[in-house]
Parts: sequence; C-alpha cells; structure tokens
Amino acid sequence: MIFGVGEPKLKLTKNALKVLESRYLLKDEEGKLAEKPLEMFRRVAGFIIKAEDKYNLSQEKRDELERAFLEAMVNLEFLPNSPTFTGAGTKLGQLSACFVLPVDDSMEGIFEAIKNTALIHKSGGGTGFSFSRLRPAKDRVSSTSGSASGPISFMSVFDAATDTIKQGGTRRGANMGILRIDHPDILEFIACKADNNKLNNFNISVAITDKFMAALDKDDEYDLVNPRDGKNAGRLSAKEVWDKIVSQAWKNGDPGVIFIDTINKFNPTPHAGQIESTNPCGEQPLLPYESCNLGSINLANFCQDGKINYERLEEVVKIAVRFLDNVIDLNKYPIAEIDKTTKGNRKIGLGIMGWADLLVQLNIAYNSQEAINLAEKAMKFIKTAADQTSVALAKEKGVFPNFEGSLYDTAESDGIRNATRTTIAPTGTLSVIANCSSGIEPYYALAYVRKSHIGKKGDEWVELVEVNPFFEEIAKAKGFYSRELMEKVSEHGSIKDLAEVPEAVKRIFVTAHDIAPDWHIRMQAAFQKYVDNAVSKTINFPNSAAKEDVAKAYLLAYETGCKGVTIYRDGSREVQVLTAGKSGQSQAQEPAAALAAPFFKRERPSAMRGTTYKINTSYGDLFVTINDDEQNKPFEVFATIGKAGGFFSAKSEAVCRLISLALRSNIPAEEVIKQIKGIRGPMPSWTEWGMVLSLPDAIAQILEHHLTREQPQLGLEFHSSAQVSKESMAKPPIPAAPLFNHNGHGKNGNGLNLKRSIADFGTAPECPECGSLLEIAEGCLKCRGCGFSKCG
Repeated sequence: MIFGVGEPKLKLTKNALKVLESRYLLKDEEGKLAEKPLEMFRRVAGFIIKAEDKYNLSQEKRDELERAFLEAMVNLEFLPNSPTFTGAGTKLGQLSACFVLPVDDSMEGIFEAIKNTALIHKSGGGTGFSFSRLRPAKDRVSSTSGSASGPISFMSVFDAATDTIKQGGTRRGANMGILRIDHPDILEFIACKADNNKLNNFNISVAITDKFMAALDKDDEYDLVNPRDGKNAGRLSAKEVWDKIVSQAWKNGDPGVIFIDTINKFNPTPHAGQIESTNPCGEQPLLPYESCNLGSINLANFCQDGKINYERLEEVVKIAVRFLDNVIDLNKYPIAEIDKTTKGNRKIGLGIMGWADLLVQLNIAYNSQEAINLAEKAMKFIKTAADQTSVALAKEKGVFPNFEGSLYDTAESDGIRNATRTTIAPTGTLSVIANCSSGIEPYYALAYVRKSHIGKKGDEWVELVEVNPFFEEIAKAKGFYSRELMEKVSEHGSIKDLAEVPEAVKRIFVTAHDIAPDWHIRMQAAFQKYVDNAVSKTINFPNSAAKEDVAKAYLLAYETGCKGVTIYRDGSREVQVLTAGKSGQSQAQEPAAALAAPFFKRERPSAMRGTTYKINTSYGDLFVTINDDEQNKPFEVFATIGKAGGFFSAKSEAVCRLISLALRSNIPAEEVIKQIKGIRGPMPSWTEWGMVLSLPDAIAQILEHHLTREQPQLGLEFHSSAQVSKESMAKPPIPAAPLFNHNGHGKNGNGLNLKRSIADFGTAPECPECGSLLEIAEGCLKCRGCGFSKCG
C-alpha cells in the first residue's frame, strides 16, 4: 500500500460524500463508518494491484502501478463500477456489475437460473436474461401431457425472487428480460409491462432481427418460430407488431429494442456462443454465464486551456484498461460457470462520463455537427489507446483463452488480452462522486432543488438551489447572474424560454428536452462506431411527441448502427390513480346503469364536522379526514401525505376527490369501499392495525373503520374535528412529520425503518430518499437532489 509525502489530494462535493457514506465506505458491525474516502480509494488500489503479483514485477514497477491506480481515482479521472468499490478487499469480493444467465426450456433449467439470480443479486450484480428458449404458452409439455405457461409467467417468478433479495445493503436487484421478435408469445411480451405495477424489477427489450426489419420495409409478414422444435409457429404482420412495440414504448418507455443480429455481427467469439441478452441497462451484450467489469473516464477533467488534454487522457486509458483487466483475476465470482466463461473471454468495458461538461467547456452545443464529430474523434482515440494497451498486455500476460477461433485470430494479429475493451454504461452514482454529467447524456436540468437536512435534531428539510457550475460561472462572467434567475431556472430546468439569458448561452447550455430526438440518436450512433459493446443512452421525447416520432427514432437507430435504443416520452410513466373493476356480467351492466341514472351532486355546507385519522404506511404517515353529513354519513374525504405537490400527495388527493364526488352523488360509502379496498401497490406494509396494500387500500380501510365506528387500535389514531369554515377545509391537515427521515428511511406501523429503493416504488417519479423528482437517463432512474441512483 502506498503512503507518504506527495499523496494525491481528494476533492469531493457534499453530495459525493453523502453517496460514499451511504453506499461505498465500509462500516463496522454496528453500522458506523469504518473508513474515510481516501482510505477507500487506497483499499481499492491496494487490492487491485495484487493481480500483478504472479507476473514477477519489480517492487518499483508495482508501486508505480498502484500509485497510478490511486491517482486516477483520487483525481476523479477514472472510476470503476460500484461493486468494485464495495467488494474490493472485503469478504464479499464480488467486483462485477453485469451478468447474463441462460434460461433453459425445462423446469430444472428455469429454477436453476432463479437460484443463480439470487446469488448474483446477493453479491451486488444485475442480471440479464433471454426468455426466447422457453416454449410458448399453451404449447404441449410431453412429460406431463399438460400445457406450458410461457415466458411471461416465469418472468413474474424471477421478478418476485428479485423482490426478496437485498444486495448486501448497497444495491437492489435489477433485471433485463429479452424476447426474440419471432417468438410465438411476442405480442404478450410487448404488453407485459403495460400495467406499471407489474415486473418492476425488469427492464424489457424486444430482440429484433434483420429478417424482421426486411419484412417491415416490405410491409410483409414474417415467420414465428417455436423454440421447442424450431418449427414454424405461424406468421404475423411485421407492421402490426412494430406498431405495437412503438405504441407501448410511447405509453411508458417499455419495451426497448435491441438489434440482435447487429450485436452478433460484432460478437468477438462466435465459436464460444451466440449473444442472446444484455445486462439490465442494455449496454453490455454478453454470452450466457458471462460477466463484465466496467469503469468510466471523466472527460470533464481532461479539458485544459479550451482543448482536450489527449496526452493525459491516453495515460488514464492505459491505467484503466490494466485496472479492469486485473479485476477479472481478483473477482470472487458467485457461480463457477461465470468464473470460467468470464476468464475465457476477459471482456472489459471502459466508457466515459462528463461528456456534456466537456462540450460546454469547449463552447460546443450538444445538438450540433461539431459535437457529433468530436464524439467520433474522442471515442476513436479512447478505443485506439484501449486496444493498444490490451495488445501490450497480451504480450506481457497472454491472450484471452478463447482467442483461437475469435475475430482477432488472423494472420496479421499480434494477439489481444481482452475480447472487448469499451462500453458506455450508466454512471448514476459514479457521476455524483465525480461531480460531472452522466455518461454521454446532455444535461437533464441546469439547476435543481437539493434537499438538505439541517437543524439540531436533524428533522428539518431545507431546499437549496443547486446550479450547474459551468452555467453559474458564465452567468457571473457575462453579468446576468442573479439568485432570482437561478431559482427560476430551477423551476424550469431549461433556459430556452428565459429572456434574461443571452442567445449565445442558450445555444450551448441545452438540456435533454431542448434537443430533438434525432440528435440524441446521432450522438449515440457516433459513439457506437468506436465502442466494442454498446451504449447506454435514453432518447428523450416531449410529452407531445407522436407515436410516429418514436417509430422514426427506432428506424434511425437501426440505420445508423446502434445496437439498441431506449426511449422515454416525458410524463408517460405516471401511475394510475385508481385501478379497480368488477368481473363478469355486473361490469358490463354498470356503464348502462350509470348512464340511465340521474346525476345529482349535493352542495357542500359552509361548515361540517368530521374525524381525522392517522395511519402509518410504507410511504409515510397518511392523514385522512372524513366529514359527515347531517345524517352522520360520510360526505367527503380529504387526505395528505408527504409534501404538498409531491407524487404521493397528488395520488391521495386524486383518490379522495373521486371518493368525495361519489359520496356527494349519493353513491353508498360501502360501494366506494368495494371499489378501492384491496388495490395492491408497489410496497405493501404490515401494521398492528393490519395489512395495508396501497394508499387507496389504506383510505378504504379508514373509511370502513369510520362506518363501523370501532374503537381505534394501535397503528391508527383519530381526532374529532371541531366546526370549521368552508375555507379552512380547502386544505387537508398537515402531517406532523416528513415522509422520509434524514437517512432516507420511512417507518412502518411497528416503528421499524424500511430502506427505500426505486424498485419499491415502481414507476413513481419521486426520489425515495429525499422526494425530489427523478431523472430518467441512460436507461436509469437517478436523483440529482441527493445522489440516489437505481443503477449504481
């Protein structure tokens, strides 16, 4: 381990420190921090250098390499993926983020994959699967003379297993589910996430073939193939299937698409197997039982005097490639098959972050040909340096074992150490630590509200406006900076419509929603030209975008050589306020009955008497006020939870408005209860009062309790309200405590802290730790307010 005079100095923002303390720094058995940030970097560098021990390096060379590893990380020039920080030099020892597992067409194969998934998630990794090998639903099962349940039903089993496994307290399980376009169950797969409360631990993508794209181009049908026997299973209209993919992606972002033939065209080891899936965010195509070790270079730190410091960039690329290659040897793989396959190909994935920061420092607009040209130039430089380093390592340490028969096995080849060298991955928490923009994404917002916990008792949230440092610097330099303007920017995110900002500044400081989708695609394609694996990137659309716009983006991605694409239309993932209904004949009769019945809404008197209840839910303390009419029957319902204007507050308000409308229209409260009781949300909880499945279910249970006038039990509090004016009832009661405490935990009815995660909240747009709005970028959910990230 390197110590002594002249050690590199570590500069971290408060947000970076918070992320490190909550997710990366080692803790003792009591949960107290056991190391400081610099000690963490020393631990990682000191562990990774051990891979060099079997190559007989001199002590001087070994110390030089260890110091180089340490300096690159401390200078925030290069950071490995999150599991390397949490696993290096620890008992866990698992250093990879990306895994792909096979799912074979047998009950034994399916549950073997589930078991292996549990082991990987426990160790801190994410998993990708292709379910294309599974026979379709209702296909015959010869061993039982029964019918198969199909891929989608088994995806639910994988999803449930993921739900129960916390990854060492640092990350939560994430999956990619892929189905080939020619699988007989493709239509069901396309719609499997239409309900935002299902398969929340999965991203899904359709594996699109060149044959399908050719049929689409000709407006023709294409063949479906039963994977059980490889025989034809019917034909579908390519246009109709394409429209369903586009329509569903337009609705909520799922499914994405991967171009599986394009991926396999660049498969470096076809003799070792065909690629059928990717990791959870789609940037890493892998063989079955293969993992990959990722890391990112922060390009924002390589801009000097208005140009890129290519000399230092080359040095860091060489350091990073050697670092990641060492990770392969030191990794403690959760499954023996993964150990064998990973070491057989020795794939690494070096990528970048801070791209948007680099562009603004160079005074280049993201949505410009100049930016596209620079993307190609910079990534070509990085790839060339990475390839040269891998060739040099092959001479020093040997080629990857599956080299013979690979795409590199040619007469002209000098050998190469790693089957792949480059990947552009999500950099959620890594970019927070490095204080730079994420991956190759544009800015999501130029200013945002960061929530900070201050006060002697640590129970008060304070909102601070965080401004992009480059934007703040130029605003002050050009004389248009003001606190009021920065607050206005934080409300809008973008500056395109702000008259106070000069046009020249607006041109450079563009945000994701200022940029037309085709520029997003062109940027992804520019990087993909010089990336061995794939590129994680979200193609942002405004809410007003048409389905045809999504279709054009998909086609452009295919035509420009992208290996996959993920789109997100702004505001398309809102959770439905209410999902309930009756089955059978009564459901069909209800609309006609409603139309036939006259509609009368009773006017509200100026003063009413009611009761306010408090119940603990997984989303925080819910306060519900029920006001009664002159016959002591429920007349209206108010509810509040969390901050006014927040997601959960809006949801509960919407539910209560509809309930109140029904009650004031003389619909019996019992009928209202039937409709909303039992609705299951993404995070049910158990209190001493009973099981609470969701906010609607909690409100229904309170309304039911109110009707029976039973004495309140533990977990449920109530207070009679005095005569109040009509104006005062316009606002529901204010909770006595915030929805989340300063550690990002809520409390259930037993007073037990519940760790929050994105997966727990399905598609809710609020950060589960601080309540800020989440960004959707790089195929990932992240919070700029406190540093929370789904992807690590």
